[in-house]
Amino acid sequence: MNPVLPINAVPLFPEERASLLDVLSSLPLSDWSRDTSCPGWSLKDIAAHLLADDFGRLSSGPGPHRDAGFKPSSAATFEADLLRFINVQNEAWVAAARRLSPRLIIDLLRWSGGETQTYFESLNPDAVARTGVSWAGEERSANWFDLARELTERWLHQQQIRESAGIPPLYEPHIFVPVLDTFVRALPHTFRNTDAPQGTLVRLTVTDIGATLASPLRYDLIRDAAAWRLAQPLDSDPDAQATIPADTAWRVFTKGITKTDAIALSTLEGDPTLAEKVFDTVSIIA
Repeated sequence: MNPVLPINAVPLFPEERASLLDVLSSLPLSDWSRDTSCPGWSLKDIAAHLLADDFGRLSSGPGPHRDAGFKPSSAATFEADLLRFINVQNEAWVAAARRLSPRLIIDLLRWSGGETQTYFESLNPDAVARTGVSWAGEERSANWFDLARELTERWLHQQQIRESAGIPPLYEPHIFVPVLDTFVRALPHTFRNTDAPQGTLVRLTVTDIGATLASPLRYDLIRDAAAWRLAQPLDSDPDAQATIPADTAWRVFTKGITKTDAIALSTLEGDPTLAEKVFDTVSIIA
């Protein structure tokens, strides 16, 4: 079994940020107050949240400001404590940033995008990041995975802004495919408590990605002696398969669609329990 390869997200950040700035700069002032799919947050709030993410990255070094960092109560409550901490931090920042003008937010995002890019380029992709990708079940992750996760968050929030403003989604395959490749890294964690014989193969096929990508994406999840693991596509027939349109797949991974609605838009084959389990995958902290 050949494991899946690392994702190099670093070259994609400048284009994603440039696209975001183009979108924000095109909006009339009235659009900044539009509601979004994030309950209680306007389009402006999401833009301000992206700025907070950048500032957090740029403030990740040692110093007294780190005293405000996350400290879980115990290993047993780690995920709940982390979600609570993030929600409190996010709401405090967004509330304060409502005093900022759209023009200032755009200018700050332009500056912070360049600064975070310099920082990302300075990191050894294989070194251990300061945090783990919790939705993949990792307490500590390599920098390449942490940065790929960062790309998915930026992409998702830009998607929410675009949807709120009625602007077509950012589906260019050279950015969208790495985002999907990162989201599916949550599959082994999703299946961690799912029993199956060694060698069981579950396949996720993502279709309708774009005219410039003729073939669908295929992701294979296999049960080995110890755990479920993602592998590069195998020649074997799967025991279960979920075929999901791309526009539905990313919504599944980010809790943007119900499981029932997502299954109705997809095709399931083989063992129904295993195929349906794919739709429990969550690739965000939620």
